Amino acid sequence: VQLQESGPGLVAPSQTLSLTCTVSGIPITTSSWWWSWVRQPPGKGLEWIGNIDGSGSTAHSPSLKSRTSISRDTSQNQFTLQLSSVTPEDAAVYYCSAMPYDYWGQGTQVTVSS
Repeated sequence: VQLQESGPGLVAPSQTLSLTCTVSGIPITTSSWWWSWVRQPPGKGLEWIGNIDGSGSTAHSPSLKSRTSISRDTSQNQFTLQLSSVTPEDAAVYYCSAMPYDYWGQGTQVTVSS
């Protein structure tokens, strides 16, 4: 199983960040798997953002729920994160991961700046 994040490395404040995770090796519709977004701000620990499971059901961190949307494109075997109204506090390395089997993408750095 391999995961690869893609998306812009620079987002302007108040805009929407959109990241895509492309999965290979297993369909994202597989039951008992869930596909997560996690981030790590500079100097801080990992923060779970949310996930989408094999049936398409989503769960979100309460602290980010009002600004996040997670969706999927099963034809492309991809899932996507959208984070709206970004601020400099949203700058982080963003990872996609596959649980409960603990596969991770390499991460993508996101900077929030005008």
